[in-house]
Amino acid sequence: MEILELLAINLRRIRVARGISQDDLALISGVERAYTGRLERGAMNPTVKTLAKLATALECSVADFFAEPDEEALLRNNLRPGRRGQTDIKE
Repeated sequence: MEILELLAINLRRIRVARGISQDDLALISGVERAYTGRLERGAMNPTVKTLAKLATALECSVADFFAEPDEEALLRNNLRPGRRGQTDIKE
């Protein structure tokens, strides 16, 4: 698994486990919500300073972002419900 993919999976997993929205994480960490979203998609290569801000906000270590996830975590990460109750289905 590539390093940015590990970061993406673990950042989202930790954030969701803490019950923190991307908007709240942005407020707590000082990292823009859109940037966090791109990190969770593996589309950005963050600085160590950014990782430290996110780790502090999520009360974890930077190393936690790079731990190999178990199979269950990988399956949960693929289930993306969207933004709070929104669906892609238009009536």
